[in-house]
Amino acid sequence: MSKVPTRRRFLKTASALAAVPYFAPAGSLGFGGAVPPSDRIVMGAIGCGGKGRHNTDQFLKDPRVQFVAACDVDQEHLKIATERINSHYGNQDCKTFGDFRELINRSDIDAVHVSTPDHWHAVASVRAMRNCKDVYCEKPLANSVGESKAIRDAAQQTGRILQCGSHERSNSNCRFAAELVRNGRIGELQTVRIQMPCEQDHHLTARGMTSIPAIEPVPETLNWDMWQGHTQPTDYYPERCHFWWRFILNYGGGEMTDRGAHIIDIAQLGMGTDDTGPVEFQARGSQVAGSPYDAFWDYEFTNTYANGVKLIGTTEGPRGLKFEGSDGWLFVAIHGGALTASNPQLLPPGVREGKPVGVDDPVPEDFQIRLGRSPGHHLNFIDCVISREAPMATAEIGHRTATICHLNNIAMRVGRTLKWDPTAEAMIDDPAAGQRLVPKMRIPWTV
Repeated sequence: MSKVPTRRRFLKTASALAAVPYFAPAGSLGFGGAVPPSDRIVMGAIGCGGKGRHNTDQFLKDPRVQFVAACDVDQEHLKIATERINSHYGNQDCKTFGDFRELINRSDIDAVHVSTPDHWHAVASVRAMRNCKDVYCEKPLANSVGESKAIRDAAQQTGRILQCGSHERSNSNCRFAAELVRNGRIGELQTVRIQMPCEQDHHLTARGMTSIPAIEPVPETLNWDMWQGHTQPTDYYPERCHFWWRFILNYGGGEMTDRGAHIIDIAQLGMGTDDTGPVEFQARGSQVAGSPYDAFWDYEFTNTYANGVKLIGTTEGPRGLKFEGSDGWLFVAIHGGALTASNPQLLPPGVREGKPVGVDDPVPEDFQIRLGRSPGHHLNFIDCVISREAPMATAEIGHRTATICHLNNIAMRVGRTLKWDPTAEAMIDDPAAGQRLVPKMRIPWTV
């Protein structure tokens, strides 16, 4: 297993990238005060669209980070991202790539963020970890159960740090809510209600598409074949590419894996089931006939855990989740983590008034289960790259949450109840549904 070196050193050997400015990979020592370039975590960006720019901006705020490279299959996205990076450092040193494999081959890079469309998460993350990079990978961890499992397995095998971008898990309100539930403050947990409305403008626009758009020439700035990755080649039109890909099941999982990967993730945290999942999946939903988007709408699902607790989801609002116990309920809003409870006295006075739980606020002394606090999801990742401790949203955690999302989508696609073994991670007595756990990848892409 490759380890992050504990001594700083500049690369002295010549290579094909000799002309590229290099920074010595950072070690496991703590940082304080001003951080010289040779002591920083050297990062590269894989995916420079909207979420990619956001993640880059978050890491640029951390003085312990030095970006030296960025990759995207769209030259316009790449230009915007590198201009922001270079402007931040006051130089022109950020190297650009159109193929992520060239970026992860750089031996001076410690870590990358993978902020591509979902269907690229597994291929990029697995290869990055096998090339000795730590990875911050956007949620959902991958676009299928099998790909997600491959990321989890690669993280375990290589010992790399992986933080899944389920950033609500770093929200102090969410962590406090999970502590309340797990310490029995609402009694015995019986049901968790998942509320994922599809009421925003982009939902209404996607749902209103009832015919396939006209085929258009691929923009000169876009490598459309590379964008499609392991999926089967298809014609180009803008509505199946940037942003809108999330409603096409070959590339994303619709709202089920979009907000669902946040909301269900906090349910898992509150139930203490980060290493397992439900044993039965019932789900139904509707698709729009003739639409370029085959994601499900108007979904209803009931997922049952081995202990009898049910995860029940609908498109009702407001967005978030409600933990229902024998002695009351607790609602967690997503995004932001605002808390309300059947008994307001469960919540600190400030929280009742809409103030967030502070990172340094004391945990009630009688809490037997304490989940800790995060300084922020991106900061937590860098902390763990340095310390080699487990981050807030490990590959196992991200994988288990993604599995629930994908199995609900599979249940809707096949139109029947699924029996699932969360220990063996296998479908029970349903080989046809089991074939949907991992997509068929076109050459040369594999995980």
